[in-house]
Order: sequence, then structure tokens, then C-alpha cells
Amino acid sequence: LQVDLWQPSSPLHIIEGTVADVRVPQNASRSLLPFLQQANIQYTILISDLQQAIENQTGVRSHRNRRSLSAYNYEVYHSLEEIEDWMHYLNRTYSDLVHMFSVGKSYEGRPLYVLKLGKRSRPYKKAVWIDCGIHAREWIGPAFCQWFVKEALQTYQTDPDMRKMLTQLYFYIMPVFNVDGYHFSWTNDRFWRKTRSKNMRFHCHGVDANRNWKVKWCDEGASLHPCDDTYCGPFPESEPEVKAVAHFLRKHRKQIKAYLSFHAYAQMLLYPYSYKYATIPNFNCVESAAYNAVNALQSAYGVRYRYGPASSTLYVSSGSSMDWAYKNGIPYAFAFELRDTGHFGFLLPETLIKPTCTETMLAVKNITLHLLKKCH
Repeated sequence: LQVDLWQPSSPLHIIEGTVADVRVPQNASRSLLPFLQQANIQYTILISDLQQAIENQTGVRSHRNRRSLSAYNYEVYHSLEEIEDWMHYLNRTYSDLVHMFSVGKSYEGRPLYVLKLGKRSRPYKKAVWIDCGIHAREWIGPAFCQWFVKEALQTYQTDPDMRKMLTQLYFYIMPVFNVDGYHFSWTNDRFWRKTRSKNMRFHCHGVDANRNWKVKWCDEGASLHPCDDTYCGPFPESEPEVKAVAHFLRKHRKQIKAYLSFHAYAQMLLYPYSYKYATIPNFNCVESAAYNAVNALQSAYGVRYRYGPASSTLYVSSGSSMDWAYKNGIPYAFAFELRDTGHFGFLLPETLIKPTCTETMLAVKNITLHLLKKCH
């Protein structure tokens, strides 16, 4: 019986008393449900017709003006091509605040674009790195990265906090980390997670780009099997996307003070360590930043986020970008798991983009302002 595990990401993390979200093909559900009843396992059907839900999200969109970038709609999901056009447009239109560059090429040869956001006020400035879309199917991630840029550019003149952030810091924003996988999730398989590199021996594609980093690589919470969703890859930084970003972060490690990575779904704000149960040296500063960020987020719509070390709050996983960033000297490393907690899962409706991004924005601003204050 083939099932696609949505939550947790690996069968190793399924333990008694926890909830698991799985996707099953229509014909398989006929044998699965009686089996669950026999085994006395409680279940709820969250989405009864997944195909319909997908089509509702990516169906014909002639009703929106796709080409006009000045009227770009931040409350819908955008294809990779649209996001790249949008980046080029901002680069041309806001040259005083935006600089677009590429850190390398993906496995399939696509450029890995990053937006550098901020006022060129002084030669040396601290920076914050933000990436979205390490996992292809988590579409709310890239939607948030775009939202963040929009908010920064639109409120720079009117919001003193935003002005302070863009004057005192640079933001490096990578709206789509896993470009090949994201493209594939639009064209072939909406629930694709990994990169798209080929494995000759197993005829499987892709590596989990969040298990491919050189920190306790391929230990607990990662798989050695190329066909698994949490496959760690043949060696650390085997994926050109991971290698390119790691190279950039290493080169700017003195400048970058915070690393923020956006995932879905679970409604959590996680910090290191992910690969072991241990307390980080600057725990007090990071913990208080997380606590305040989660409270700021909740103030918008009352949505509660759990927060804490990734290993004990979510599960142990090795080779993650967050742990790697922290180990490489970036003192504030966070991974957000955005909405929801499983009702829509990876198919968060477009109507929820705005509230999700609005509340997340409060958390990110909170963390950034915390960063500008000295924490001892």
C-alpha cells in the first residue's frame, strides 16, 4: 500500500500517540480505511477529493492579469516564471533598494536568484538571510518571501521600523531555493518535495535539500535510500542549489547575523539544534527572540505557534540548513513552519495567503528588531 507521508516527513518519526497525515490514491483508500478500523486507529478524512483541491488552486487563471507586474497579485500562488519576471521587474524599478543577483545554477541549469534589499547607506552592514521553498510543494513559503519584499518596498517610507531595518541592515532574500523542484510541482507533481537531480542506480529523482547540508549529514531523520522523501544525497552539498547557497553564506558569514528559512506546515518557530537534544550556547537570546516573535504573530489573528529547539519541538533531523547556518557562525538561525496544522496541509488555499503572510511578517520584523538591539 503506497502512501505519501505529509507529516511527519519520515516513517521513523511515527510513534504511538502522535498524529500522521498521509495521502493515498483513491483506489488504495478502499483497503486502507477498513485496515485502520480493524487496527483500531482513529482517522479523519481531511480532504476527500485531492484532485479537485489541486485544480481549485492551479486551475485556469485567465481571470487575472498575469503580465502586468505593477498590478502583481501577492494573494495568489505564482509559477517560477512569474516569480522570476517579478524579480527582474523589481530590480529595474527599485534600483535604489533592490539588487538582484544569482548565486549559481540549479541541477537543471536554472539561475538561483537572490534579491539584496536595503539602503546603500554605508559600506559595511549586517545582514539577514531569508530563503523560501527548499521543499518544492510548500508553496506558502515562496508566497511569503514575495510578500516580505512587497511590504519592505511599500512601507519603507511610512513605517519607521521598516525604515530602520532597511537602513541598518541588508536582507538577502531567495524566494525559491529549490527552483527545479518548484517548477516540477507546478508542471508534473503538486506534492514533489526534493530537488530534481537524477540517480542512475535507482531511477529516482531528487535529494531532500534540507538533509543535504554538512552538519551531522545523513544521521538520524535522514534516509540513505534515493527514492525516499528524506534522502540525504550521495554526499553533503551534492546538490548544486545547496552548494551554491552554502558557498554564499560561508563567504558572508561575518556579515550575516540571522538565517531564516520558511517551510510548511505545522505552525512552529524552530531554532537549533535539529540534529540533537542539546541547548545552544546563546539559548537565552534566541529563546527570547522566538518567544516575542510568536507573541507578535499571534497578535494578528490569534494563531498560536509552538516554538523551541527543532529536535524536541518537531523531531530530530540531520543535515538541515538551519543547523548548518548556526554551526557556521550565524547566531540567529530559525526555521518557520507556516500554516496550517494539517487541515489543508500543503494545499493552503490562496484566501489564506494574506493572513498567513501578515502574521508572519510581524514575527520576522520582531526578530529583526531584536537583532538590532544588543542581547547579552
